[in-house]
Amino acid sequence: MHKITFILIGLSIFIASCRNKKEEAPHEHGPEPLAYTVYSDKSEIFVEFKPLVVGSASKFAAHFTVLGEYFTPLSEGSVTVSLLVGDKGIRQKSDTPGVPGIYRLSLTPKVAGTGKLIFDIVTKSFTDQIIIDNIQVYANEAEAIKNNSSSDEGNSITYLKEQAWKVPFANTPVRNQPYGEILKTSGLLLSAPGDEQMVTANANGIVFFDGNSSVIGSAVTEKTKLFLVSGGGLAQGNVDAQFKELKATYEKSKTDYEREAILVKDKIVSLKDFQETTVKYENAKTAYETMAKNYTSGGYAVMAGMNGYLKDIFVSEGQYVTAGTPLATVSKNKKLLLQANISQKYFSSLPKVASATFKLSGSGEVYSTEHLNGKKMAYGKSATTNTPFIPVTFEIDNIGELVSGSIVEVFLKCKPVENALVIPASSIMEEQGNYYVYVQTGGESFEKREVKTGTSDGIDIQIFSGLVAGERVVNQGAYQIKLSQASGTMPAHGHEH
Repeated sequence: MHKITFILIGLSIFIASCRNKKEEAPHEHGPEPLAYTVYSDKSEIFVEFKPLVVGSASKFAAHFTVLGEYFTPLSEGSVTVSLLVGDKGIRQKSDTPGVPGIYRLSLTPKVAGTGKLIFDIVTKSFTDQIIIDNIQVYANEAEAIKNNSSSDEGNSITYLKEQAWKVPFANTPVRNQPYGEILKTSGLLLSAPGDEQMVTANANGIVFFDGNSSVIGSAVTEKTKLFLVSGGGLAQGNVDAQFKELKATYEKSKTDYEREAILVKDKIVSLKDFQETTVKYENAKTAYETMAKNYTSGGYAVMAGMNGYLKDIFVSEGQYVTAGTPLATVSKNKKLLLQANISQKYFSSLPKVASATFKLSGSGEVYSTEHLNGKKMAYGKSATTNTPFIPVTFEIDNIGELVSGSIVEVFLKCKPVENALVIPASSIMEEQGNYYVYVQTGGESFEKREVKTGTSDGIDIQIFSGLVAGERVVNQGAYQIKLSQASGTMPAHGHEH
């Protein structure tokens, strides 16, 4: 019994000892790690490290992102970190990242005080420097622990750099800028005056197409033959018979003219008769030469008349046409008209409309009249019985991607309001009729923020509440953050803690 009692007492002492060690364990941990996120014009740094203590090595997990349309990891080049405290400094350089975007660095401070960290980036394509001011170097670890307690991030959403680098991702600062009232409507792209020409038949007959030149979309010059109008054995309205008749009339009138030109000198033919013969000859010559200019053995050739491309064909091969019948349309395709149809209730705002953006039906790409050398031509002064809408017309350059006749969604821009709060329209997410954005609060921390929106021009959108200038909102990749938040999963990574 005594032996059993001693064993139980020993076990109790051992368990109590373990419990005491477990309770004391947290005091053995160092200070909570620090995290900084800083932007330059070229790059972003998100760095984590334990507070700097004299004589103690602090390891840095420095995440470098190259800014652009999409944010990408810095995959090559050297990074040098320098710590300056007063006139004392230390540095370390890393020539390559451990993994794309993440550089492992370490510093052992020698003096305590307030200083700054300087990160110098050198790559084949650019150099950059990012400075973090007011960095505290502590004399000992106890002081570092006392001044760096853990912070509660509340409802912060974690989205790692390793996730962001794998998808199209970018953020942008909320900015104050002039922003005008936007009138959203629909419209059409039309051919500009002088940019399009109708090709018509100059004789009666049957139409024949001229091979590949008579295919819609074909490039043509003013001398390209598009059609041939032939008699085709017709009993009436035969262009071949008409040409032969004009030729015969011309040749007879020429003979008569040349004969009377000799006789009038000897006064065998009166001057009056000779003048009549001269008029007949000149008329016959004009008619014959006009038709002979484009006439071949097969019929009357119809030319394009201008450089451009064949836009439309209005006849079928073998169809009978009369002189003046529209055969086709040739377009230069250099200028277009953007015609927006606006409701009558906005009539008072039309004089203030200065420019517009638009996008093709079913397309996400937005075009601007300002970027297309556009100018406002006119706006309607009244509605008609055919339509209750008032047209607003811009002339724009065709950059080769726009087609006359296309239906477009139009955003008319009025005179701007100064100092409006604006973000890219791509930043906005919608959920049950409410609009929100993801605000980047740290390198890997985001906040879902509800916003009140104003009008959009398809590129930017005005914000009335929910954001302040300078905050950074996700404008590419917000949906991926939403999916990551819903799944609750994150990839493993090797940050310094």
